Amino acid sequence: MSNKNQSLRISLRIRLFFRQFPATPYLLKWLFISLVTSTCIGIASAVFLLSLDWVTHFRETHLWLIALLPIGGFGIGWLNMHYGKNIEAGNNLLIDTIHQPQGIIPLRMAPFVYLGTMVTHLLGGSAGREGTALQMAGAIADQFSKPFRLKESERRILIISAIAAGFGSVFGTPLAGAVFGLEFFRIGKIRYDALLPAFLSAIIADLVTRLCGAHHTLYAIGPVPVIAAMPVIYAIIAGVAAGLCAATFSRTIHYVNNLFKTFISYAPLRPLAGGAIVALAIWLMGTTKYIGLGIPTIAEAFHAQLPPYDFALKMIFTIVTLAAGFKGGEVTPLFFIGATLGNALSYFIPLPMGLLAGMGFVAVFAGATNTPLACMLMGIELFGAECGIYVAIACVVAYLFSGNTTIYRKQMIGEPKHSKFANYKGKRISEL
Repeated sequence: MSNKNQSLRISLRIRLFFRQFPATPYLLKWLFISLVTSTCIGIASAVFLLSLDWVTHFRETHLWLIALLPIGGFGIGWLNMHYGKNIEAGNNLLIDTIHQPQGIIPLRMAPFVYLGTMVTHLLGGSAGREGTALQMAGAIADQFSKPFRLKESERRILIISAIAAGFGSVFGTPLAGAVFGLEFFRIGKIRYDALLPAFLSAIIADLVTRLCGAHHTLYAIGPVPVIAAMPVIYAIIAGVAAGLCAATFSRTIHYVNNLFKTFISYAPLRPLAGGAIVALAIWLMGTTKYIGLGIPTIAEAFHAQLPPYDFALKMIFTIVTLAAGFKGGEVTPLFFIGATLGNALSYFIPLPMGLLAGMGFVAVFAGATNTPLACMLMGIELFGAECGIYVAIACVVAYLFSGNTTIYRKQMIGEPKHSKFANYKGKRISEL
C-alpha cells in the first residue's frame, strides 16, 4: 500500500510540475527531435565539407579536369531530367513545403544534390555549398515526419529547423543559421513558434559537424573605427552598393536561366553549353580564380588590394554556371562577390579594407536572400562583435536597396520593405 501511495505522490508531483512549467513537454519533445535530426544533418554536412575540400584540391592539382566540365554538365542535366523532376526546384521546394506541406520530400534529393555539387566543383564550375547543405538537410529531416507522427504545423517547424541546422553547420555559424531558417522563407516576418527548435537544431548540427573533423575558414577583419558620423555614412554608401549588386545578381541569374530554357529546349544540353562557356573562359583567361568556392580570394580580400573587377567576373562565372543547371549554391559565391566588392570600395571609401570586405561579405548576401537579421549575426560570429554596428547598417541598407528581388523565387512577402510595396503583401516574389 505504501508503494502505491508513493507512486501516486510522484505522479501528482510530476503533473504539478508540468502544470507549473507547461513549456517543459514542448522543450523535451523538440530537444529529442532536434537531437536525432540534427545529428544526421551534422554528419551529412561534415561529409559534404570534407568531400568538397578533397575535390577542390584534386581539381587544382589536375587542371585538365576543367575540360570535362561540359560533359559533367550533360550528365547532371540528364540525371535530373530522368530521375529528379520532382526535386529540381531545390531550395524553392523547401520553401513550398513550409508554406504548403505536400508529400514527404524525396530522400533522393540528398544524394542527387550532393553528387551534382561534387561534379560541379571537381570539374571547375563556379558554385557554392549552401544550396546543397539546405537541400540535404531538408530531405533528411523530412523522413522523420511520419515516424515522429508530426502534424502539418509541426512538419513546417521541422523543415525550418532542418534549414537552420544545414546552414549553421556548413558555415560554422549556428546563431546565423537559426535565424536564417526562421527568416528566409517569408520576407519581413519570423515564425516564433519555431524559435526553440531552430536554435537547438543549428547548435547541435554545428557541434556534430565540428566533432566529425570538418573545419571552417577564419577571417581576420582587422581594426574597426569608433562609431562616428562619417564612418556611418560610409557604411550606408557601402550598403547601397551591396544592395544594388545583390539585385543585379538576382535579376540576372533568373534572366539567364530563362534564356537557357528558351533557346535550349533539351535540358541536358543547357549545362553542357554553360560548362563549355565557363571552360572556354577559364582557358582564355588563364586563371582558376573565379571558379569553385573561391575561399582563398575571399580571405585575401580582407588584407590585400585586389583588382576592382573581381566581383563582376565572379558574378558572371557563377551566373552562367548555376543558370545553366549545375548544382551547388549561390551563397559562397555571394560571399566572394561581396568581399571583393567591399575591397573595391576601399579604393575610394576611407574605411579599413578588412571592414569593407566584411561588410560586403554579409551585405550582398543579405540583399540577395532578404535575410538581414541572419546576416548581421553571421557578421558578428565570423568577424567579432566590434564590427556589429557597421555590419548591421550595411545589411539593412542592402536589404532595402535590393528591392523585391531574391535568389529564392518562392519567397513570400510577409511584410513589405516599405509602404510603396504595401500591395505586395502575401505574394511570392515569382508573382511580381
